[in-house]
Amino acid sequence: MLVALAANLVIAVAKAVGGLIAQSPALLSEAAHSVADSVNEVFLLAALHRSRRPADLRHPFGYGKERFFWALLAAVGIFVMGGCFSFFQGFEALRDGTEEKLEGYVAGLIVLGVALLAEGTSLARALYQAHRHGGLADGGLRDPALRTVVAEDGTAVLGVTLALTGMALHMVTGQVVYEAAASLAIGALLVYVAYRLGRDARDRLIGEAADPEAAERIRCLLGEQPEIDSVEALFTMKTGLETALVAARVDLVPGLDSERVEEVAVRIKRTVADAVPEAEQIFLDITDRAAQEARQSPAATGERGGA
Repeated sequence: MLVALAANLVIAVAKAVGGLIAQSPALLSEAAHSVADSVNEVFLLAALHRSRRPADLRHPFGYGKERFFWALLAAVGIFVMGGCFSFFQGFEALRDGTEEKLEGYVAGLIVLGVALLAEGTSLARALYQAHRHGGLADGGLRDPALRTVVAEDGTAVLGVTLALTGMALHMVTGQVVYEAAASLAIGALLVYVAYRLGRDARDRLIGEAADPEAAERIRCLLGEQPEIDSVEALFTMKTGLETALVAARVDLVPGLDSERVEEVAVRIKRTVADAVPEAEQIFLDITDRAAQEARQSPAATGERGGA
């Protein structure tokens, strides 16, 4: 994360200076992209720090969802500072397309070449971290902070490539339309990435269920307990990156006294927590179907007859 932030800060300054000197819309779009990435890295560092705070009376389930909140802010930053500004630069270049100002373009291309090298290095490091966390296909990108860094670096590499192509074609043909098209393409790319990241953060903030595999494992564990007659309902909700709340309504076999029921509940919770580490909070709504039916039967409730 710190490597990505340092790279983005240096690249943002270089792109901004080069873009102002060359008056290149594509290079200025990439400068805005890097500025957005730098601000977002600060958001994500705040997310990593704040989400680790322990639970308290005001937030009894902890602060794990802070990661998703800051990831949502990062997505908004990419959309506003990167995507919208890139669209503006592209449309401005199309409107003023008759002017050909190619001074400083060689320096601009050099800046983009250095940026491509730096962004590629940052992307390689982020992908390596994702691989260490389980790989791209096996949950290595579950962390919204790491996922955002990978998305930003991948977008940055593609954006720099688009800007390089647009500037080079502008220099060769003298047509600014290529650079304008590059700016618009960068804007569309950033808007798409912002949408995907924002949608994922939104899903988790409003109460996304735990992974289907974990939920099915919990259901199977409950069904295997000899004291449980049936699992009537199972609800899960992610409370953090690797934590989830579990609430289950189960019917016990008849004939258990209250003391036995308490012992069974404690053992079941411990069994689920040991087998599914992400199940940090476990709540059981335990009922005895036979006892309920007996209480609700006419013999138990009493029938009123005429005298």
